[in-house]
Amino acid sequence: MKNSLKRNEDFKKCYKYGRSYVNSYLVLYVCGNETGKNRLGISVSHKVGNSVVRHHISRLVRESYRLHEDMFNSGLDMAVVARSRARQAGFHEIESAFLDLTAKAKLHRDAGDLIEKNGKENSDCNDHVLS
Repeated sequence: MKNSLKRNEDFKKCYKYGRSYVNSYLVLYVCGNETGKNRLGISVSHKVGNSVVRHHISRLVRESYRLHEDMFNSGLDMAVVARSRARQAGFHEIESAFLDLTAKAKLHRDAGDLIEKNGKENSDCNDHVLS
């Protein structure tokens, strides 16, 4: 994934200025960016488990995003923080939790946008997310 949040400053910006959405497995922070493309960042604490468990959860979240990335608005920074209950969750639970959070955040394009997705960007996305 080329467009991902990697720098600490990017995560801090999402935490400070973005909106947060929570469920039992994940926390999602969302803020707008100027690139016109979505960037995903995943944070899994040492409290969740050892490196194998943390990497497994990261892969599950990344795959959940990859499978559904066409349905999201453009120009977003999304920071996903795994909670300790995610340790016991499988792919379908993580995917469901991720989609639930993105639906709560109203990040999904409507059906009309998906049909005409010729690379057009949704210009009101930044205003919606940051308001």
